[in-house]
Amino acid sequence: MHVLISGGGIGGLSAALAFLKCGHRVTVLEQSPVLDEVGAGLQISPNGMRVFEALGVSARVEKDAFRPRSQELRFGKGGGRILSIPLRDASRARWGGEYLHVHRADLVEALAGALEDRAPDALHLGRRVISYSQDEGSVTAHLEDGAAVQGDLLVGADGIHSAIRAQMIGPDTPRFTGHVAWRAVVPVSELGADAPPESACVWVGGRRHAVTYRLRRGSLANLVAVVESKTPETESWTATGAREQALKDFKRWSPVIRSILEKAPVLNRWALYDRLPLSNWSEGRVVLLGDACHPMLPFLAQGAVMAIEDAYVLAQLLTRTPDLHDALSSYEAQRKPRTSRVQAGARNNAALFHRGDPFSQLATYGPIWLAGQFLPSVAHGQYDWIYKHDVTDMPVTPT
Repeated sequence: MHVLISGGGIGGLSAALAFLKCGHRVTVLEQSPVLDEVGAGLQISPNGMRVFEALGVSARVEKDAFRPRSQELRFGKGGGRILSIPLRDASRARWGGEYLHVHRADLVEALAGALEDRAPDALHLGRRVISYSQDEGSVTAHLEDGAAVQGDLLVGADGIHSAIRAQMIGPDTPRFTGHVAWRAVVPVSELGADAPPESACVWVGGRRHAVTYRLRRGSLANLVAVVESKTPETESWTATGAREQALKDFKRWSPVIRSILEKAPVLNRWALYDRLPLSNWSEGRVVLLGDACHPMLPFLAQGAVMAIEDAYVLAQLLTRTPDLHDALSSYEAQRKPRTSRVQAGARNNAALFHRGDPFSQLATYGPIWLAGQFLPSVAHGQYDWIYKHDVTDMPVTPT
């Protein structure tokens, strides 16, 4: 087939590589004139790395990534450690794959480089898809510049504000969660003794929490710091905020958190909105993928990985299933229960991280501390349902 992909982000590029692996022709239509991801990190857990291994791009992805030593839970004020369990060596042994911290720009560069090597004419920048039309035999992507591109399938991998989803489903109806996230990246060399630990670390506290980890082989410190807010704000990945407000939000918190907020050249401010699972993911020859159909809160670090899983399953089903409609129905039936469960898990973690009074902290974090001290395998096990899931080794047959 000739597969059109709207969106050249992580989900779209993964889909392009997955369809190429299955022998299809791809055209990726990306609205940005350059592949320039806003500086931020993400976590690629073993379930995502297994897909990259199957696509033959894991070495590229690992080149500039960081392998955290452990997973940690600490108090935001004082920095006392609640939980620390090994991750660097335990990840492949328990879950069958690496656990990596990757700069978004590095990941996009790695995937785009692999696509360029395998299909030099596949990626088209500065081509924004605004709508589509279709008949029984083909689908046409209509571009902002008036051009039209025809293919056999259109994949909407165009993100949280997807134009493809808007035409297919109707207007978006997000709900403000009452959470706003500060995002920042700072060179570790500028932080001195206040550099974050070499771990995937969650810092918890009353009505707020933070996540720190390292990027680019450990040379960069990444921070996502979430605070509760009653005032809805614009949902934007690129919006910025005032440093004074960020420091006020995390007053008296660990110097690790405050130092990053003080020294970051840019502080992005990201209002978090939640969405219920969609009624359907496809229409005729058009199908959605990743954030376009199941955008997620960041509290399980699975948004990008779910899109990567989607890409592999979609390409496999469309290759193995003779009927297009059956393939798309099977894709939705196999992926929606998992992505909906991850969406719910991320939603629940927001409350887990924001315990304020001593009694609720003791009731919540006491058992976690005990598990980490005496039953580390139990602490690891809470993530098995996510990290052990292997779409490259699952039967992707029609439902």
